[in-house]
Amino acid sequence: MCKSSNLLELLKKAFFANVDYLFVGGSTVTREQFSTCVEFINKNSKIPLVIFPGASHQISDQADALLYLSLISGRNPDFLIGHHVNSASEVFSMKIETIPCGYIFIDGGTNSSVAYVSQTTPIPGNKMSIIQNTAKAGILKGNRLLYFDAGSGAKNHVPVDVVKKADTLNVPIIVGGGIRNIEKLERMRNAGANVIVIGNKIEEDINFLLEIKSFIELSPLNCKPVVNS
Repeated sequence: MCKSSNLLELLKKAFFANVDYLFVGGSTVTREQFSTCVEFINKNSKIPLVIFPGASHQISDQADALLYLSLISGRNPDFLIGHHVNSASEVFSMKIETIPCGYIFIDGGTNSSVAYVSQTTPIPGNKMSIIQNTAKAGILKGNRLLYFDAGSGAKNHVPVDVVKKADTLNVPIIVGGGIRNIEKLERMRNAGANVIVIGNKIEEDINFLLEIKSFIELSPLNCKPVVNS
């Protein structure tokens, strides 16, 4: 969504809708696409910009924060520590807030690009003990956030019970994937999500941001709506 005309419209409507953060990054984003997008947003938006990296090249000192993601639901060493080693020296020298984040990939009913690129298998949504123990392990390893993601274009969002159980672990929770209407957004909010990420739905229908604005005004959130570019 980084064509300048489309992105500028998105930024204007996101600001009007009181979106709290913009996430930039993804599994198949190239270095050039990433840099172009970050630079454009930095020049045209005052909404805090957070990097949601899919690889070690997706870093920039023009963002406000970096989610230093570890794919703790998988067993691919590149996404557990490899990309971190590749980027550590550059990140260490940046004046940017870096937040250790445990990324837990939940089966969303589609062949997600996350699974393809990371070569990992999502955890089935009904395997509550595995999900809960993975989340606890992430916290014990020092992750300050938990990100539960059903993947880009997911048919099914992260199960409500997953979010409810994670809410008892006393760390902020990010939830994304498959949230395509206000009813699903409300379910995630009521389950305890602190940050709700919406990507594909807004790419398909940018006016969904206006529905989010109305929902926030009518039912104040205890979470933060986020646009993933």
